[in-house]
Amino acid sequence: MSVRTRRLAGVAGVCAAGLVLAACGSSNSSTGGSSGSSASPVKGGTLNMLGSGDVDYMDPNISYYSIGYLGLRMWTRQLFTYPAADGQTTTAVPDLATAVPTQGNGISADGKTYTITLRSGVKWNTSPARDVTADDFVRGVKRTCNPAQPFGGLPDYESLIQGMQSFCDGFAKVAPQPAAMKAYMDSHQIPGVQAKDATTIVFTLTKPASYFVDMLTLPAFSPAPVEWESYVPGSSDLAQHTLSDGPYEVQSYSPTKNITFVRNPAWSASTDPIRKAYVDKIIINETVSQDSAQQQLETGTPSADMEFDDFPPASQIPGLLAKKDPNLNIGPTASSNPYVVYNFNSPNQNGAMGKLAVRQAISYAINRSDILQVLGGQTLNAPLTHVLPSNIVGGKNNFDDYPYNVAKAKQLLTQAGYPNGLTLKFLYRNASEGSSKTFQTIQQNLAQVGIKVEGVASPNADFYTKYLEVPSVAKRGVWDLSLAGWGADWYGNAALSFFGPLFSGPPSYPPVGSNFGFYNDSATNSLIDQASQATTEDQAAQLWAQADQQVMKDAAFFPITQPNQPNYHASQVHNAIYVPAIQNFDPTNVWLSADKQGG
Repeated sequence: MSVRTRRLAGVAGVCAAGLVLAACGSSNSSTGGSSGSSASPVKGGTLNMLGSGDVDYMDPNISYYSIGYLGLRMWTRQLFTYPAADGQTTTAVPDLATAVPTQGNGISADGKTYTITLRSGVKWNTSPARDVTADDFVRGVKRTCNPAQPFGGLPDYESLIQGMQSFCDGFAKVAPQPAAMKAYMDSHQIPGVQAKDATTIVFTLTKPASYFVDMLTLPAFSPAPVEWESYVPGSSDLAQHTLSDGPYEVQSYSPTKNITFVRNPAWSASTDPIRKAYVDKIIINETVSQDSAQQQLETGTPSADMEFDDFPPASQIPGLLAKKDPNLNIGPTASSNPYVVYNFNSPNQNGAMGKLAVRQAISYAINRSDILQVLGGQTLNAPLTHVLPSNIVGGKNNFDDYPYNVAKAKQLLTQAGYPNGLTLKFLYRNASEGSSKTFQTIQQNLAQVGIKVEGVASPNADFYTKYLEVPSVAKRGVWDLSLAGWGADWYGNAALSFFGPLFSGPPSYPPVGSNFGFYNDSATNSLIDQASQATTEDQAAQLWAQADQQVMKDAAFFPITQPNQPNYHASQVHNAIYVPAIQNFDPTNVWLSADKQGG
């Protein structure tokens, strides 16, 4: 469901979605050690990827979905990124930047100014090709808070970058049309994002942020060519007029059907330390069911090499593990995926979801163990009973405010004025085995306390863009509960990337943020502000832990698991290094056996 994590792809396989974030061991924990290959790489061929859903946006400044990031890996680049290198997949390294800035060498003494030099020779695939410049980065950052389709992770940095909040507040009032947006961007500047010259960009922050370099791995901070000012950000028109600075360019894109990438003639391997680009072509087929994709990958179908947004079905994981299938990889994450969203704004049943006692009743009525079982068991799905995963600063204090308790749930429903139960609507992705089984399990759990749950099935491609990201849909009561998934946007000291987009009140409401249930609490907001300004990691950990406790006290959502991520590839795929940020093996670094080059 909700990426980098951001929204993760969620509950598709064991569940890991979007996966999320941290890599295991040598960046992979493969049952057969197939993460790399001792043979010499083979160039050429077509890599065929199978899935049943689409990217969210073909726009790097707007995409906020792990599968969107997977697609962007082929044709966009960032200042820093996470490499497909054993043991380094969660360590930010230079991509378009020449070096990671350090104190005294790119970072000012007060920790508020970052000066970054761009790598030379990187070009857009325009005709003729031209250099990617610092002005392109300034434009990219400006586009993230456009009034038509703003980036969902804005709460991460809107108040951190000097002048960004004021710029975005003004931009929100502009007509969501290309000419008007271009005029605003041309006439208004962000003091904290400046092009010192063509190859130097300077970020000025409102406070020190030790995580800033990791934050800059977000595709939102990708450069944007001037040509994109002619299109609405995130639009279908822009999706058909992309420009690339990565190793591949978009040859064709048919939403929800397929994406074809071919080599970008403007790309030079000498300018890209991250992507080897062994294969000549990448075809993504978005019309294959989860079960069919797995069958084709296992049986050696010529047009099947890797997964796209589908992962091994949860029911098949035990068998793959039992036979130690060398093509299966299990990687840890820094995520909460899936979790249950509570729609505070739903008018259904006299506004039942806005009542604390109802949300608490639901939380007591859901049997987390039942869900973990249908998602593949606790070996692959460690229980998560609060906001932060254990490998995020502030997440080590384990507590459970809502242990499974049917009697307590019934008592609270009566207390809330629903002694005879109520009827609620549950939004889920019916193409995902994990999502469907989770919905069915919760439906059965809630029936035991008198709550009837009606399913609202959604195609993968519509789940966020037509439901969760549209405030009017929630306010109309189209859904009362839903599944979502979240992964940290960066690693370690990353609690802000959970609380900022998910629980910080109005600034995190969709479409700007991902607070899909519209939770807002002054005590939580205060703790988030305090924790984000903490001067030490220990202080931050204590404050984030308090914010975690407050969110759970308010029964803002129901967490389920901090999952491990399963991925599977065909036998002809080599150098399959799992990169948590894209929820998959890196397509730009795999190579194919000489006798199985796809087609």
